[in-house]
Amino acid sequence: MNWENVYHEWKNFENLDKTVKESLDNYTHKQIEDAFYEPLSFGTAGMRGQLGAGINRMNIYTVRQATKGLALFMESVGEEAKQKGVAIAYDSRHQSAEFALEAAKVLGVHGIPSYLCQELRPTPELSFAVRHFQTFAGIMITASHNPAEYNGYKVYGSDGGQMPPQDADALTTFIRSIDSPLTIDVLTQTELEEKGLLHLQGEQLDKAYLDLVKTVTVNPALVKEMAKEMTLVFTPLHGAGKELGEKALKQAGFESVYLVKEQAIPDGNFSTVALPNPEDPKAFEYAIALGKETSADVLIATDPDADRLGAAVKMSNGEYRVITGNQIASLMLDYLLNAHIQAGTLPKNGAVAKSIVSSELPSKIAAHYQVEMVNVLTGFKFIADKIKQYESDLSKTFLFGFEESYGYLVKPFVRDKDAIQALVLLAEVAAYYKKKGQTLYDGLQAIYEKYGYFLEETISVTLSGIEGVAKIQSLMAKFRKEQLKTFGQIDVSMTQDFKNSKSIHQNGQETSLDMPSADVLKYILQDGSWVAIRPSGTEPKIKFYIGVCATTQEEAQEKLRAIQVSIDELLEA
Repeated sequence: MNWENVYHEWKNFENLDKTVKESLDNYTHKQIEDAFYEPLSFGTAGMRGQLGAGINRMNIYTVRQATKGLALFMESVGEEAKQKGVAIAYDSRHQSAEFALEAAKVLGVHGIPSYLCQELRPTPELSFAVRHFQTFAGIMITASHNPAEYNGYKVYGSDGGQMPPQDADALTTFIRSIDSPLTIDVLTQTELEEKGLLHLQGEQLDKAYLDLVKTVTVNPALVKEMAKEMTLVFTPLHGAGKELGEKALKQAGFESVYLVKEQAIPDGNFSTVALPNPEDPKAFEYAIALGKETSADVLIATDPDADRLGAAVKMSNGEYRVITGNQIASLMLDYLLNAHIQAGTLPKNGAVAKSIVSSELPSKIAAHYQVEMVNVLTGFKFIADKIKQYESDLSKTFLFGFEESYGYLVKPFVRDKDAIQALVLLAEVAAYYKKKGQTLYDGLQAIYEKYGYFLEETISVTLSGIEGVAKIQSLMAKFRKEQLKTFGQIDVSMTQDFKNSKSIHQNGQETSLDMPSADVLKYILQDGSWVAIRPSGTEPKIKFYIGVCATTQEEAQEKLRAIQVSIDELLEA
């Protein structure tokens, strides 16, 4: 059917959900087309989209369809997969609790049990729950750090990592085989309970998770010594991080913790921020005010599902500066490896993993401590894959993983980004510098002086709607065809085309890339700087990542500006 026929099918459906019907009745013609022109994309990270009526929106019907696809996939694997069940959690977004229960109701029709968190919980706890209950899969209802009008549906594999590409492709096939999302059968909650297919989770799961979070602390004696002196402001930005975040800090021993009360209440409207994203300096407005009031050493924010963490550090003039995900990772990694050295606990086969669009500063830090840095594709599931490999062949000991997009993992009892773990570790790092009479900003400057001045920038270009998808595809095709030669007047020494799994060197020689296929182009420049281009996997954006290094901050900033100008010229053309 074309989009107009699909629209009329929904419009004329007799028992259409009240919330969906109200949304449909308020659409303009353009909104109708955008909501029905194609199904909501289901990629390796699941699906994410605006709330509303239509096959290209998040609603109970698209949630049911995705879950029906998961149930069919599990049936194709076998009865044992069904009996293992599915763990389900949700964050503070609009309709998250409803969508989570809808997923359980669909699974129940197929005799698949659900381990459903009875209140909002962070994404990392969902990852942990999959491993804790040994379920076949996990479902997390969240749109991460997107605006309030969004929600999403993420699927996890049995290892607790986001479902790998091969399984995600199979799942997508099952989802697309369903003729209409409107007529999918569901059980009632009462029927689920009567059949023993609904297992509500709460404090016992929290305790099991928090018991393992205790292992994140590297130097308990340091924390105990600085527990009252090091002052921290924490904001969960109206999301799911408050309860576990506060408990994790308390059990680690931190005493001078101030909560941003205005942002401690779960709120799907995210009423105190324009965007609930700890990458955005504006998200720290309330935390900065409380920081000045309490003279806090560090301000820490988690996003709505508490898988990402951002921070602002105190400057010498009493003001606060928001630092980047790459800078946070560098501070944590340098402290972590040094602390292991001091304690004599650094394994000889230690490994750190990062995405290919993340800073090379942590690579320098890892090399200094004789620890291997492993680069993987963007998406934390690829870091989870490395952990799984290391557990299987015992080749490496995982020490730390991160992505530039404010995602970090310290201990692998979780297999996704974990802002609760990162919260505890960053607080310890701040305590370490406080004991030395320094701030985290001082620590960052010392790292730059030791390893070089590394600066990074991400330029995101949003291209929404039907035309946007085509434009993004056209841009990627254009860049591949033209084989860009310079950025910021610095020659490209090698182009890595991850879609075609090859590296093209300056002399024209081609070598193979030993990584899964992905729509990414990365340009290595002659001075060691780099530029990467990729479409976002979860948003209608094309992203340009820049990384530069120099002997001084001024030189690094000059390089960064020159490359930014080159990218602006590319986009204008």
